[in-house]
Order: sequence, then C-alpha cells, then structure tokens
Amino acid sequence: MTAMTNDELQAAARRHLWMHFTRLASYDDHQIPVVVRGEGAYVYDQHGKRYLDGLSGLFTVQVGHGRTELAEAAAAQAAKLAYFPLWSYAHPTAIELADRLAGLAPGDLDRVFFTTGGSEAVESAWKLARQYFKTVGEPQRSKVVSRDIAYHGTTMGALSITGVPDLKTMFEPLVPGAVKVPNTNFYRAPEHGDDLAAFGVWAADEIERAILREGPSTVAAVFLEPVQNSGGCFTPPPGYFARVREICDRHGVLLVSDEVICAFGRLGHYFAADRYGYQPDMITVAKGLTSGYSPLGALLVSERLVAPFLEGSRSFLHGITFAGHPVSSAVALANLDIFEREDLLGHVRATEGAFRAELEALRDLPIVGDVRGDGFFYGIELVKDKDTRESFDDDESERLLRRFLSPRLFEAGLVCRADDRGDPVIQLAPPLVCGEEQFAEISSILRTVLAEAWKQI
Repeated sequence: MTAMTNDELQAAARRHLWMHFTRLASYDDHQIPVVVRGEGAYVYDQHGKRYLDGLSGLFTVQVGHGRTELAEAAAAQAAKLAYFPLWSYAHPTAIELADRLAGLAPGDLDRVFFTTGGSEAVESAWKLARQYFKTVGEPQRSKVVSRDIAYHGTTMGALSITGVPDLKTMFEPLVPGAVKVPNTNFYRAPEHGDDLAAFGVWAADEIERAILREGPSTVAAVFLEPVQNSGGCFTPPPGYFARVREICDRHGVLLVSDEVICAFGRLGHYFAADRYGYQPDMITVAKGLTSGYSPLGALLVSERLVAPFLEGSRSFLHGITFAGHPVSSAVALANLDIFEREDLLGHVRATEGAFRAELEALRDLPIVGDVRGDGFFYGIELVKDKDTRESFDDDESERLLRRFLSPRLFEAGLVCRADDRGDPVIQLAPPLVCGEEQFAEISSILRTVLAEAWKQI
C-alpha cells in the first residue's frame, strides 16, 4: 500500500478518524497535528517539526520513544505466538510477566489479572470487590468511595467512580453506589492554614465519614490515586494514606490504589504505594507497564481476595479477549528489562529535585499560583490573582486554555496538557529518560508562553 501524502492524511483524518475527547470542529480552520515518529523525549510531526513530549504521550512512554528493542520483542513474540486467550489457558509471556509483577508489588499482591488498559483494570477491581463480598457472605457490600474531580476511566463502572461531573452527565444514569469525598488539594483549602498534616487528617477522615453515612456494611472499596491526576497533581499529605488504611481496616473496606498513571517509575518507584508507605488490597496499572509500545493493563490482587476462588467450582466471572496478550506481555517484560538495566527508578529519584526546581522558578510569573507534584509528575495551577488565589471563570478558562495555551504551547514545541477539570492547570509528565536539558527546555517554553498568556488576559 502506498503511503498517503500529507494532504491525503489530513483529508482522511477529517473524513474518517474520530479522535478521543476532541472537539472535531476545532480543526475546521487548521490542520490536525499528525505525529509520525519519536526519538527519546521528542516526537516529530508530518512536517518534520520536533516537539518535546512533556506528557509522555499520555503519561505512558516511560522509556522514551524509538526503543527498537521493544519493537523487536514484539516482532519476535508475534512470530512465535501472536495471540491466545487467557480463558482457561495460559501462555509463557503472561505467566512470566505475572510472576515478575508479583515479585515487584508490595506485600501479598501476588495475583495478576490482566486487562488491556486502565479503565478495564478499574472496572475489574470494582467487579472483583463485588463478587468477593458476595462470595464471603457480605452481599450488601457494593458501594465504592472515590474523590472529587478524580478520573478513573471511561467504562461505565470506572466512569461512575470518576469524580469529574462534566464527563458523566451525558451517560447518566450511571452505576449506583459510587460516593464522592473531598480530594487533597491543599492549595484550595485555606481553612486549614499552613497545617498540611491537619489537612491530611481531615481529608482522610472525610472518607470515614462517608463510609459511616452510607453504612459500613454496604461499602466494598475505596479507590484512590497516589497522586491525583485530574485537577492537577494533588499529592497526599503526610500520614494521609496510613490513616486511610486504618479506616479501611476498621470498617472491612478494601483499599484500591489506582496507579494507572503513578506506577512504573512516574514517582520513582515501580509502585507509588511504596513511595508513600501504604499497603493496598488491589493496585490497578496500565500505561507505563509497556511504555505504551503495546496495549496492556492489569489488576494486582491480594492473596486474601483470591482465596475464595481457589475452592470448588468458583471463578471470577469476568474476562477480556485481548487481556494479557502474548505480544503485549513480551513488550512489558522487555520494558521492565530497560527499567532495570538503565536504573530509571534511581534516575527519577536523583533528578526529580532538578525538575521541581525548574518548575518552582516559574512562581515569579503573575499567572502561576501553585506548583505541585512528585517525581516526574507535576501540575502548575494558573490564577487570575496570586494574592487571593482567584481562579478564572468558565469563559476566561475557555479562552485561556483552549484558544491560547493549548495551541501556543504546541506551536512552541512542547506537548503538555492544559486542563480545567477543576481549576486551570498545566500538567507535565515527561519520559523518565529526561534530564536537566529537557527540564530547562520545558521551563523556558512555559515561561515564554505563560508570560504571553498573562498579556492576553
């Protein structure tokens, strides 16, 4: 098949391609960006222009673009066994990957249920929690608690757990029993003053208050991201997760750590639960598991939750055709080899301070209200008034983010996220292979464009 020209690609994309979370009409008067190749921390469009991938594709390409060893691992596995399901069968790469993940996971999370992505992993966790409690004689436990503005996926169960109202309205009624509690946005909690620890106690206790309101015997699980993505990288206050763990144990509720973004080095550890020192009952992962070179997700489960399914005729009544795909599993194994060989976790921990320093230096800009995050995962909150922390209204946010910042940052050579699920933020999550040169480049582009944005305002 002859490759399409640039004009043909544009025409075909406009006619046939339905891009996700995209206003299709926004490209009526200009070209659709077409990314054609990547190398390290950079990607290139159809015109040969280079962009620093400050979002790792979508919080995904941990080891950087253009890793031929991952492509070779995929090709070798496809030539040997391209596909076979995990429905009553197994294949070597899924077995080897499950064994490796169990060895890396905290505590007794020794069982791995594969999916093809993050939404499916979250969906699987809720389904498992429900079936588990029915199996052990607590059928009334079906509800879940999650945080305001948190994003957990787009399938109907995961969307119900999600706390972003604008993403949910069109699909209501959703799955009942998904309860929301406050998140850990300390910047927007002035009533707690400067006492971050006290704020963490309050935020954790809000989870307990929600459990008590619903009735502890009806609540199955609490779903939390270690660093909440949506809203702009809300980190956990000191002691927050330890207190949440105590609350879950006190009421017999499962703790699910949604690490679809935070796992595999994004915060300098294979699993973010290790960074923040807590033990989940389940962990959901995807994205960085393969660095995006092939689709794969997983649910890591405590042996306690697997135990009832090891007896008699019981089975978890759930499955996905392409879950644990042989080629994706082979890519994941090769991806983890790169992590070990290049000590990417150590690299993130050693350089995250330099990355933070570059971003913190932007606080002198009048539009920058807050800089928050950990590892290689940061949010910069934009404000209209630094002293009062006044944010932008909906119309101002629309003009600022979508009409100016998103296209201008891309034009300036930086792929990042300008988002207002919550207050307006710029989000950054560069590949884990980045260093001080890329950090300085990100900071320089942001400084120029944010200064321009302030003049626009």
